[in-house]
Amino acid sequence: MSASTQAPIIPIKSSSEPPHVIAPDAATIFSRRAQRFDQLAEGHSLGDWLRFLGAISRAQHDALQSLPALGLPDAAQMSVAREHRMPPLPAQSWPRPDAWRESLTAITTAIAKHAPDAAQKDLARLAGYDAERIEALAERVLHTELYGEEASLLPYVAAALQVLWTGAAAGLGGGEITALDVPGVCPCCGFLPVASVVRGGGEVGNLRYLHCALCNTEWNLVRVKCTACDATEGVSYRYLEAEGAQGSGAVRAETCDSCKSYLKIVYQEKGPVDPVADDLATLALDILVDEAGYARSGPNLLLVPGG
Repeated sequence: MSASTQAPIIPIKSSSEPPHVIAPDAATIFSRRAQRFDQLAEGHSLGDWLRFLGAISRAQHDALQSLPALGLPDAAQMSVAREHRMPPLPAQSWPRPDAWRESLTAITTAIAKHAPDAAQKDLARLAGYDAERIEALAERVLHTELYGEEASLLPYVAAALQVLWTGAAAGLGGGEITALDVPGVCPCCGFLPVASVVRGGGEVGNLRYLHCALCNTEWNLVRVKCTACDATEGVSYRYLEAEGAQGSGAVRAETCDSCKSYLKIVYQEKGPVDPVADDLATLALDILVDEAGYARSGPNLLLVPGG
């Protein structure tokens, strides 16, 4: 009787394996954010400001739909980025086209009628700046130098830069982007996250993704781990007990005792949350954790601390 042979077992990657990187949806990212700002504004003590931010998000949506075709990294450049674990659209060195300043003009023109008095003055100042001065402001945003003179102008510059990098990230898609050696920065552009999102369903259900403050790319990071220093000990969560639509633990501050940093984390199972909008609607939580001795690890570019 001949000996039987067993066929080799060849592992096959499951088609349902959750993606490590999720590219932004250019058709919906800013319009949905605008809707969330409007929703959060109802009955909120900062309602007028949140509605203005909603107007900015709608202007970003329109600017993104009008963005011309961008010169994205080619196959060879993507291969180098993957090999060296580098972001393909690095915030501090990717050559940005002049079109981003056209987006800035479109955004500031669209929001002027919605702007409060202080913002009206800032928008008028910005409209008088030449390209060189505007590019200098852009460099400050991209290097997270968000304090000091003219800081109140930076959110508008940042809004246009978000349009540019979001369009580029959407054009690249997430499938060709590799995780970086530093898991707490965006694998697409190397920028910092604005918050974490715990997804609510499907193949990514209950998984935590960091959300880039610049290009709106999301990337997976295991839960109960500090996004700034990778520590797993001393991580805890704080939230506001009663803040209407912002309560019930939908938004929490993930604090780390190892590096004394924090970043917000939002839970989709609690409702239609948006990492940027819900972050700004819960500034009271920032105050509480700041008073407890923790420093924020990633910026929200629509709220410049020095502005």
